[in-house]
Amino acid sequence: MARGSFGERLKRERELRDVSATEITSATRISRRFLEALENEDWAKLPGGVFNRGFVRSIARYLGLDEESLLGEYDLAHGEQKIEAPAPYENPIPRPSKWIPILGILLFLGILAGLVYAGRYGWRRYSATRAARQSSASIPQSQPRSPSSTPNTLSADPSSTSSSTSSSLTPSLDLSVSTSAATHVRIVADGKTLLDTELPTGETRHFSATQQFEVTAGDSSAVLLELNGQAMPPLGAPGASGTIVLSQKDLRQAPRGTSRP
Repeated sequence: MARGSFGERLKRERELRDVSATEITSATRISRRFLEALENEDWAKLPGGVFNRGFVRSIARYLGLDEESLLGEYDLAHGEQKIEAPAPYENPIPRPSKWIPILGILLFLGILAGLVYAGRYGWRRYSATRAARQSSASIPQSQPRSPSSTPNTLSADPSSTSSSTSSSLTPSLDLSVSTSAATHVRIVADGKTLLDTELPTGETRHFSATQQFEVTAGDSSAVLLELNGQAMPPLGAPGASGTIVLSQKDLRQAPRGTSRP
């Protein structure tokens, strides 16, 4: 893709819909200088990494464009700027690196931490499912099984069944928090504080909730949020603190009435 094609298309799509730069920055919480850097393909002014892709996805969603198609054009345009001349061939004498044992220990600790988290998360899900089954199984035993009470029992069962079914069908919320720089982060899930501490650079944490999350960061541009695998808009202006509340309504709903072969 020729230089400027991605930025020109992004700006043209915005102007065709009569959307000003101020309106799009207010709606997506993306800094205006980042929006202008995308439209001018000035990659040096962007934070880079997953933050750039999150900006492109938020803008495409707001303008009604195909997110994956626009991300593909961004990757192609941004990738061409990263092409460097091949380094001259060298054939140094291989030496054993002193970092290999340290890297092995760090990798082992990372795998162990992942297994511990997965085990705790799986146990919580299993305990909740088991408690729900025991609760539903205890309801018929506590009711008298006399012929006179049969109509009342039958009339009460549909409502209790529908309520338990609707509660069991409520999808959980999974929040992924990644940091590109050290910043203070506070996570509140369903009114309960899960995290309130300083996170280092490159940290990734996962949290679960039923209804909503409230996320606060000291540096909004240093935090990337993904709700059930979908990138969320920034918390606030870059370099400033910000707070965002995320719930089921923030998840993109899939179009109905379509089918895939």
